[in-house]
Amino acid sequence: MNVSPVYHGAPAESRTPVEDRTYAALEELGIPFDRVDHDPAEDMADCAVISQALGADICKNLLLTPRNRSAFYLLAMPGDKPFVTKELSKQIGSSRLSFATAEDLEQLLGVQPGSASVLGLLNDTEHRVTLVLDRAVAESRWFGCHPCRNTSSLRLRTEDVLEKFLPYTGHVPLVVEL
Repeated sequence: MNVSPVYHGAPAESRTPVEDRTYAALEELGIPFDRVDHDPAEDMADCAVISQALGADICKNLLLTPRNRSAFYLLAMPGDKPFVTKELSKQIGSSRLSFATAEDLEQLLGVQPGSASVLGLLNDTEHRVTLVLDRAVAESRWFGCHPCRNTSSLRLRTEDVLEKFLPYTGHVPLVVEL
């Protein structure tokens, strides 16, 4: 896994449209961030390398839905915690959850598989996705995530995510203990 030095702020060159919208929103909201660029992060082992370079843990982000597809949940949790569907389903009052499709990721969050991120909620203008944060993530000083593309990762203050970014997108997180 090749990882760049840590940069402050957005790249000078234009990236994909979804990344450019993400960086523009963070700038508009006055949310500072540090960034590293890297090879595509394919799994949490890759994210562990990136986390070490960035100085913030990259969240495990899962887009989930019940079998009847009546709701969608974006779960952000520590990468080293195991995901137990039954525990989460019980806490949020949902029937058993499964992974949403690649098409759902694109339509709802504007991202490809492997690039799900709380920042993708910027693209959920119809508010079809509920953000679910593990308490450990919600109470962490730093929030590590991709800017809607798994070839870069950002370190933001969790306070800025909760108090500036989410109100901007109109999403209110559910906090759970996994």
